[in-house]
Amino acid sequence: QVQLVESGGGLVQAGDPLRLSCAASGRTFSTYAMGWFRLAPGKEREFVAAIRWSGGSIYYADSVKDRFTISRDNAKNTVYLQMNSLKPEDTAVYYCAATTSSRSTAQLRVGVYYNYWGQGTQVTVSS
Repeated sequence: QVQLVESGGGLVQAGDPLRLSCAASGRTFSTYAMGWFRLAPGKEREFVAAIRWSGGSIYYADSVKDRFTISRDNAKNTVYLQMNSLKPEDTAVYYCAATTSSRSTAQLRVGVYYNYWGQGTQVTVSS
């Protein structure tokens, strides 16, 4: 069982950076692949980024590649999402999620393959 709690959301201006954190409980955190997803009003849930347990394999959505960076600290049971050059279209509730490390690269991009979810944190980017 893994419990996830996101933090770090807020209201920023376009071009500003923001870092989200996701603290996980559970002794097996380091064995899970972790992902970030977002949900904007009127839109479907969107994959943002994912990272495997070792941090050696990282995946991004094209919309955030080169602006966002996902990382994890297994000693702290925490995964991060550093967001730079934020745009108004990045406005959404951001969720972190955990899944087993055996998921394929394609599955890591799809929310239904994640077993555990946080409550979400709101990110609002003003123009």
